[in-house]
Amino acid sequence: MRKLQGASLLPPPPHGTSVRKLAVEYEERTLSMTEQSPFTVELSGTREEVIERVQEALKAEGFGVLTRIDIDDAFKEKLGTPFRPYTILGACNPSLAHRALSQAPDVGLFLPCNVTVDEAEGGRTTVRIVDPRDMLGAGMGEGVPGAIEEVADEARARLASVARSLGAPS
Repeated sequence: MRKLQGASLLPPPPHGTSVRKLAVEYEERTLSMTEQSPFTVELSGTREEVIERVQEALKAEGFGVLTRIDIDDAFKEKLGTPFRPYTILGACNPSLAHRALSQAPDVGLFLPCNVTVDEAEGGRTTVRIVDPRDMLGAGMGEGVPGAIEEVADEARARLASVARSLGAPS
């Protein structure tokens, strides 16, 4: 997270508003954006080793992997272009998906929950897990029914638990 280094980063305050108040608001927005971004964990190991760990962590929270797309293989086959080992896993918790789809069929556009596994040089692999609340907010805007928000919150909590079990900070 980027820390506020000084008032010069902020626009001039409106009349009657202190720079300190603007700085606090800026920090709160930054924290809020950080909380809403995908869960990211950096692990040691190859893509295949990390995928195995991710699948076990997902399973512990009731998720299964419905799809696996190895982007590097697809780019090589379709474009003739090499790419680093990069996989997208489509994770689904059947009970949460059933609850959501029973309330709003549109939710199917945001399923499954994507998890990426990106192997970098040096034996490090990055796992990114989508935040279901971000997906719903981006796709449905202000019209998200309360029951769907509850499902998204539960999915988010479970996926946060997956990230923590993989080593993400609490």
